[in-house]
Amino acid sequence: MSLIVMKFGGSSVGTPERMKRVAQRIIDRQQEGNDIVVVVSAMGDTTDDLIDQSKQLNSNPPQREMDMLLTVGEQISIALLSMTIQEMGAKAMSFTGWQAGMKTNDVHGKAKITDIQPERVLNAVKQGNIAVVAGFQGTSEDGEITTLGRGGSDTTAVAMAAAMKADICEIYTDVDGVYSTDPRVVKNARKLNEISYDEMLELANLGAAVLHPRAVEYAKHYNVKLVVRSSFTGNEGTCVKEDAVMEQGIVVRGIAFDKNVTRISILGVQDIPGVLAGVFEALAENGIDVDIIVQSFVQDGKADFSFTISSEDKQKALHVIEGIRSKVPYDQTTSEEGLVKVSIVGAGMVSNPGVAAKMFSTISSVGVSIKMVSTSEIKCSCVIDSASLQEVIQALHTAYGLDTEEKAFVGGPSERR
Repeated sequence: MSLIVMKFGGSSVGTPERMKRVAQRIIDRQQEGNDIVVVVSAMGDTTDDLIDQSKQLNSNPPQREMDMLLTVGEQISIALLSMTIQEMGAKAMSFTGWQAGMKTNDVHGKAKITDIQPERVLNAVKQGNIAVVAGFQGTSEDGEITTLGRGGSDTTAVAMAAAMKADICEIYTDVDGVYSTDPRVVKNARKLNEISYDEMLELANLGAAVLHPRAVEYAKHYNVKLVVRSSFTGNEGTCVKEDAVMEQGIVVRGIAFDKNVTRISILGVQDIPGVLAGVFEALAENGIDVDIIVQSFVQDGKADFSFTISSEDKQKALHVIEGIRSKVPYDQTTSEEGLVKVSIVGAGMVSNPGVAAKMFSTISSVGVSIKMVSTSEIKCSCVIDSASLQEVIQALHTAYGLDTEEKAFVGGPSERR
């Protein structure tokens, strides 16, 4: 008998009809002779709706109260799904994150898991129940309710699978696997049969929304067998594993993009030791993640440098930079929005020269300028104007031989796009 963790996202349980379909799928897996633990997200747009309601009442709601509010969405899902499973004749028991033993640090809104004590869940499963666990949430050591941030239900599922030594963790979503790029953007994207943890982690960090980066980190660290599948079909999914087989001639495995990019430039900075450290230490102390950094030439003892951050951090970052002006003198700051970061990823890039050059020439061939570049052994990223995103993604997808004849499956049974 195998222990399987099945995770369903908000779109998978967004309506009563979809909830019933998910419940039947879970029961079918149990009847195959498996022990089942289910992790579920809030239904449909519940989280966004709750956020909107909070902002109508408080323009800057306290993060602690936001955690209290947002965890309600998953609690609704687990109760309704458990009721549905029971109505269909199987035994089920729901658990909030704290009831499931999910311990976190005390950072509201972006908590990290520190420990899992899943005994209560395991006992329920031993008694023949399908255990239905709320994703995205836990409690700190002092008993505060916390949330793991957007996509945190993926992390909950993988972490639970690791803690319970599950045989497999299946992530069900509205696409039937990991694709070479977002199939909503490129209709003939290639579905990957398998992909390495490292490649998947790069894609997730670079904007691919199919899996949360922390979930992939957990899977890699604890060697959790991870499969991405569709909630709406029985198609084979994509297996995320340590070493994935590379297709002949396919060097770039995936193309990701991040629309949430703002470039900030600090102009006329004194070119003396410690300047960059002063700026980026201040940003880090305020919880602002910096991505690509570029320094330009030095003239008259002064230099300009630019970096990218998430767009929602723009005002906070500018405020931090203004606050250190007495310690790090500069002439002025500028910011640019309407940008997108496009990235190619592939483990084979390290041994194939010219991959980055092809990216640059392909983007140039469609008349788009590259504003910033960042590279590593298995990825290359370019920052461009967002208006050209679709054209650039399609051109890169074709250039690296990723186009297929088949149309990707996205959404419910009648939604083939």
